[in-house]
Amino acid sequence: MQLAIGIALLAGAAILAPLACLAVRRWYRQRGLVRLRPGAVAKRAGQPITATGVAVAGPSGVIESQLARTDCVWHGHEVLRHFWSLPGKGTEAQERVCDSIADYASVEPFGIAAPGRAPKGRTVLVDPAGAELSGMDMCLQRVVGRPQRGVPAPTDDLLARVKGRISGVFRGETIEFEYREWVVRNGAPIVAHGMVELRDGWPVIVPPPDGRLRIERRGSAARVPWPARRAAGALLLSGASVASACAGLLLTVSAG
Repeated sequence: MQLAIGIALLAGAAILAPLACLAVRRWYRQRGLVRLRPGAVAKRAGQPITATGVAVAGPSGVIESQLARTDCVWHGHEVLRHFWSLPGKGTEAQERVCDSIADYASVEPFGIAAPGRAPKGRTVLVDPAGAELSGMDMCLQRVVGRPQRGVPAPTDDLLARVKGRISGVFRGETIEFEYREWVVRNGAPIVAHGMVELRDGWPVIVPPPDGRLRIERRGSAARVPWPARRAAGALLLSGASVASACAGLLLTVSAG
């Protein structure tokens, strides 16, 4: 009887062992993705990814924002022209409105690393060209009024720093110009939703074929989602396999 039970336990261990190995491999792969290990992320080339981590300097290092001269890994700015609209037919009232006459966003790739872990060597890169960013830090907001007759013109040292072409139809009477700039600082907690692409064998998060790359700033260094269920499953299967094998071997030996 002991021999039969021992053989059955050994057979069960033989069945559980491959399942345990598969579960451990899946857990290890998922852990590599959570920790944003370049090798693990590279294996998802051509697949969608949601990467949670902190922004770090890319190949260009820490860069400087265009208007506020703030150190960052990404920056973007916009210039708004506030004006009184021309009265329409049948109306005499003017309305205060604004147009965007200039906007720019940096395109230098930056890195993303797991929070709380100092990056060693190169990190997974994020290509922000054409990306949709939300929740980023506004580092500058300045309003400059238009020159008035007989009044010294207000200092506008930002106009020369605007990158890109100032365009738009200047309708109505100008009231003032508003400059705004946003940055992603080195170490800022972010989430990137996109697709993995290999460039010279290195993983880069880029826009999916049918949309835009989305980068969000987290309010605080959020916990990285940990594959707890897979870890528990891998541990249970491994433990069950070892226990079954040991019990089966002991019963088989004692029966012999």
